[in-house]
Amino acid sequence: MIVVTGATGNIGRPLTQALVEAGEAVTTVSRHAVAAPVGVRHLSVDLAEPAGLEPALAGAKALFLLLSGDLHAIGATPADIIGRAEAAGVRRVVLLSTLGVTSRPFGTTRIAMRELEDVLRASGLDWAILRPGGFASNALWWAESVRAHQVVAAPFGDIGVPVVDPADIAEVAAACLLEDRHAGGVYELTGPQVITPRGQTEAIAAALGSPVRFHELTREEAKAAMVQTMPAELADDTLDILGAPNAAELRVSPDVRRILGREPRSFADWAARNVAAFR
Repeated sequence: MIVVTGATGNIGRPLTQALVEAGEAVTTVSRHAVAAPVGVRHLSVDLAEPAGLEPALAGAKALFLLLSGDLHAIGATPADIIGRAEAAGVRRVVLLSTLGVTSRPFGTTRIAMRELEDVLRASGLDWAILRPGGFASNALWWAESVRAHQVVAAPFGDIGVPVVDPADIAEVAAACLLEDRHAGGVYELTGPQVITPRGQTEAIAAALGSPVRFHELTREEAKAAMVQTMPAELADDTLDILGAPNAAELRVSPDVRRILGREPRSFADWAARNVAAFR
């Protein structure tokens, strides 16, 4: 049996589907109760209290571990999850980390994630670490304004990064959970090319088949909107990356192609599959 945390998100849902299609028994975990797919067991667990995960880990052979940024920020001890997984007999953990642990190794969340990576490496478990860059699905922040006003409002309209489709992250995670050859692997996951917010707007418009206007925000305007849903430190970190990506953040990684044997999905692919969110 394989345990999938973050089961209701953009990675957890397709990962669960991929594992079920591969014939695996799956237990999904999320903070809130949700309807699980047929044949999948679901448990509501707050990962800030790792003891609550023990019923899910009982009998599990592998764990996909996805932790939210605020879990690190509030001073929780996610490393306890690794110890409890090992004690429960779990043999493999695939950790969703972030490219930021190497591209910008300072800041509360990235320091905590790097420490968690180190705990996992030092454990007696098989492990793989996934380090994605920016997510294509972050464009869902614009969905309401596109639906209401046919406008994307964002800062740094002509500065881009190679955003990755969460579906690709899920496929890579499934491979790492199922295939022994990925034990000890550290993979950087990106999309196939750098794309700017203005370019993302064009892709959304193409998927909709109707015009969408791009409106450039100042950094201050963008931060004022972002702090409504995230800590100010994280908003500033995100804006630093979006406004002045460094060489590591601009690099298109070959790891998705190496693992899956195909090119990463483009932002246009993501927009086409998720166009309903913008209608």
